[in-house]
Amino acid sequence: MALGTVTDFHELRFDAGRCCLDLLATSHPQEHLDGVAPLCAWIRGCGLVPPGTPLTHADPSWPPAFRELRRNVGQLVHGWLARTVAAPHDLALARVNDAARVAPPVPRAVRGADGALVRELDRPPGCAALLAAVALDTVELLTDPVARAGLRQCAGDNCPIVYVDTSRGRRRRWCSSEVCGNRERVARHRRRAALARA
Repeated sequence: MALGTVTDFHELRFDAGRCCLDLLATSHPQEHLDGVAPLCAWIRGCGLVPPGTPLTHADPSWPPAFRELRRNVGQLVHGWLARTVAAPHDLALARVNDAARVAPPVPRAVRGADGALVRELDRPPGCAALLAAVALDTVELLTDPVARAGLRQCAGDNCPIVYVDTSRGRRRRWCSSEVCGNRERVARHRRRAALARA
């Protein structure tokens, strides 16, 4: 897939268990936030806005802002996983906290066409408000001892995706059983077949 062609959220990953971790996954296996359309697809797919929310006001300044937040969140999350000294990540922490200070998009309940209540935003969300929602998710994740204890690095070969393990017994090994888990099962099968032939 060429850069700049991700416009469908089905091409993006949303299996990390948290919005901020799904943001980290947008750089694997290649850069997915390289334009306004792919970023809008990610914003919708991640659930930062209700389905059908227009994002026509998004402009080319948005993707670099999300990539910068991704870099800061990544430093904090990977620092936690590596149990490194906190000081090297103080600037990233300050930037995430600054982003979290802005009010996130405000949802409200409205009647849908069938009379059921549906979620809608009070006004079109600005870039800073959407960044704030992701930053707040990061703050909540990294300050909640239970959620933070569930952070795991995917055991798949060359997979950098971090996820929250909420499985029973905390035995989840892969970011996705269908992606990395399936690759591991196929590789295991091939190794057994090669041994049987030898």
